[in-house]
Amino acid sequence: MKGLLDQQFGQGGIIITKVDDLINWARLSSLWPMGFGLACCAIEMMSTYASNFDLDRFGVFPRPSPRQSDVLIVSGTVTFKMGDRVRRLYEQMAEPRYVISMGSCSNCGGPYWEHGYHVVKGVDKIIPVDVYVPGCPPRPEALIGGIIKLQEKIRNESLMAPTALEKLMANKNNAKAEV
Repeated sequence: MKGLLDQQFGQGGIIITKVDDLINWARLSSLWPMGFGLACCAIEMMSTYASNFDLDRFGVFPRPSPRQSDVLIVSGTVTFKMGDRVRRLYEQMAEPRYVISMGSCSNCGGPYWEHGYHVVKGVDKIIPVDVYVPGCPPRPEALIGGIIKLQEKIRNESLMAPTALEKLMANKNNAKAEV
């Protein structure tokens, strides 16, 4: 799709591309995140949505519902009580769905890592994470960098390639067949 945008077409131009490239371009150009702000990182996430950072230019439009979202941004401290809600919101999102973990607390437990008995030591213990944004709290520029990394990941996906779940199931079936 990179070549598609660089070319100029006269009358009767023809565009030839792969279906994967076209679908990935459409998905990465219209990310609809649902912010799940739990602590101070949520303030930085909200300022990223403000007009001075203009996420609309990247095709990012925040949505209030998991049914309308394809990206979940977990920002802040995830406690064990909130872990169930995070998982439930993730499961309500339609496929394909992506997760951005924003800040030290959601990445690894933050300052509560060693002595916080009530804090999950990383949201990746509950749901799969696609992009980690480091910082305490990360600046809006860091979140924009995370969104760009997610767009790069989506650009390289293939509809024909097996998903992680399909690979896991194939490995289990192979292991059963060998026994």
